[in-house]
Amino acid sequence: MRAAQRDREFTEFVAARQQHLRRIAYAVCGDWNRADDVLQSALTKLYVAWPRVRRAGTEEAYLRRIIVRTDIDEHRRTWRRREQPGLDGHDRAAREGLGVEDRSALFEALQSLPEMQRKTVLLRHWLGLSVEETASELGIATGTVKSHTSRGVAALQQVLAAT
Repeated sequence: MRAAQRDREFTEFVAARQQHLRRIAYAVCGDWNRADDVLQSALTKLYVAWPRVRRAGTEEAYLRRIIVRTDIDEHRRTWRRREQPGLDGHDRAAREGLGVEDRSALFEALQSLPEMQRKTVLLRHWLGLSVEETASELGIATGTVKSHTSRGVAALQQVLAAT
């Protein structure tokens, strides 16, 4: 019965948060296919740690950290660098909000940022994490978060002002 309850709780959590978590993975990776792979790996790791993480009540924070770290690990693998996406143009549509042109410009601008600037900007301004939470998620100092975020926001403003 305990295993059934664990599976039920995990499934309910994933069902309720899957689209949000997929968007986080996409924002970190910049590619829907890679985001799906990263999210799948993160969910597998979450399932293994589920009882401990559930008791602590840190499910989403734990999962965000895994998404970021899994993406970093994937970048380090040499075989991954040679992989090319095969189905351009077949990604799911983003949720409504910004117009298509504005959304495209924003994502292009985000993808032009260096990796750590992109991740700090996303965690701080899109997910609304504090400097300390962002530092913890990325495993870096708070001062580093501040400098990466400041540089990233300035670069975004320049790119978006030019469009």
